[in-house]
Amino acid sequence: MLNYENLHEGQRLETLIKPPVTKVQLVKYAGASGDFNPLHTDDAFAQEVGMQGVIAHGMLVMGFLGEYVMKLAGDQAVLVNFKMRFGAVTVPGDRLTCSAFVKDLYEEGGQSFVRLDLIAEKEPEQVVGSGEVVLRVQ
Repeated sequence: MLNYENLHEGQRLETLIKPPVTKVQLVKYAGASGDFNPLHTDDAFAQEVGMQGVIAHGMLVMGFLGEYVMKLAGDQAVLVNFKMRFGAVTVPGDRLTCSAFVKDLYEEGGQSFVRLDLIAEKEPEQVVGSGEVVLRVQ
């Protein structure tokens, strides 16, 4: 959880390491999200379109980063803005590490904010998603 008084620009925050992505997880996410594109659930289809097999939904990766941000924020901060870009594909068996760096700290309208750069990467250091989040410190 963030402690605003102890943050400084450039600081790397504690990471979140997710368990390996599974095919079952992709099917469950398809059901939860309503995204039933067979690229995420059917290996034969994915291979027909040039992939090795199924790939994870980009929004699942964004969800992992969202989970991470909310753990950092705890009850000390509120999410104000969240932007993300997708990179390399995530496949079953990939273990993702979510990390954040303090981009800046600022005051606006009498309130304190922290802007974080976010990265989700799989081993070995392949970025599958990156972005930025702004948190208002309470």
